[in-house]
Amino acid sequence: MIKRVMVVGAGQMGSGIAQVAAQAGLQVWLRDLEPRFVERGLGVIEKNLARDVAKGRRTEEEKAAILGRITGTTELGPAAECDLVIEAIVESLEAKLALFRELDSICPEVTLFASNTSSLPITQLAAVTRRPDRFIGMHFMNPVPVMKLVEVIRGIATSDETYAAIRNLAEAMGKTPVEVNDFPGFVSNRVLMPMLNEAMFCVYEGIAGVEEVDTVMKLGMNHPMGPLTLADFIGLDTCLAILNVLYEGFKDPKYRPCPLLVQMVQAGYLGRKSGRGFYIYDENGATPMKFKR
Repeated sequence: MIKRVMVVGAGQMGSGIAQVAAQAGLQVWLRDLEPRFVERGLGVIEKNLARDVAKGRRTEEEKAAILGRITGTTELGPAAECDLVIEAIVESLEAKLALFRELDSICPEVTLFASNTSSLPITQLAAVTRRPDRFIGMHFMNPVPVMKLVEVIRGIATSDETYAAIRNLAEAMGKTPVEVNDFPGFVSNRVLMPMLNEAMFCVYEGIAGVEEVDTVMKLGMNHPMGPLTLADFIGLDTCLAILNVLYEGFKDPKYRPCPLLVQMVQAGYLGRKSGRGFYIYDENGATPMKFKR
């Protein structure tokens, strides 16, 4: 049974995963490279829980108990005492491979490894460890405390026992696990990213403006959020990285990233996190960008 978990990466996804794990009663270590990153992640969790208390969804005592089950750290050493390590670092194959090599040297062979990657191959990540049968993908959706889905991705060597343990854990976290096999983009991003990319092409080709494209999809297709707003929320650098994985993985031109997306990432326009993407985010709210045609 999984009782102790380390989440590596205290960013938006990692802090959310740590929160839902602690809410499920697990002892959690939240690790990042620098104390300021750890503190920021812990601060996000505290803010989320305080909002729950204010809305009457949990008590102050429950909040304190959840926070008491989370320990921030800049060390990987505590992973040796954990039943599961969930990786939630930057979406870089090289960085993830290096991390799992290091974790493999620290953790006993019974420790399970999971990656929150949104598109990178689980089989390739698992291959740098001595435990490919105990390696799996656990792709949470953003924001983690709110979204119910977890894609559980089986690599070529993932055992039935590992899958069952992670499926049960996801359910204990209040999530709905969906079993997915290891192909580029899995299901979520293989379906989502081409739609976002096509919305970007509509702007790039001058078919319609940013706000107009979003309005068509919201009012015409009943989407709660327009595709360009969603791309900004995900992060345009993340969208580009996933599209590149799809393009390189399938060698199919339908996944070719929109040149406008490439240019925006080169300019540092990454969406909400940088204050500028397809919208400009400031004290006035979100103002759609105007692109020359």
